Amino acid sequence: MSAPEERTSLLTFPCDFPIKVMGKRVDHFAQDIAAVISRHAPDFDAASIEMRASSGGNYISLTCTVAATSQAQLDDIYRALTSHPLVSVVL
Repeated sequence: MSAPEERTSLLTFPCDFPIKVMGKRVDHFAQDIAAVISRHAPDFDAASIEMRASSGGNYISLTCTVAATSQAQLDDIYRALTSHPLVSVVL
């Protein structure tokens, strides 16, 4: 049995990395998402979040650009976001 391959990244760190988060449109969605990201990226600037409502107005998408320092950091952010109850999709 061969040893598991170490996961490599195509990114060069540090880098600015956009994360798109979509979910139901509720008043505190952006604040909740900013708080989740800030736990893993303390220098994240919530004022930089770009918001776009769906055509029907029921959903909202946020683009959050993170100053990523490692693949592990990005993985932690993705895990935290995908487990959040308000989040439908993370890209």
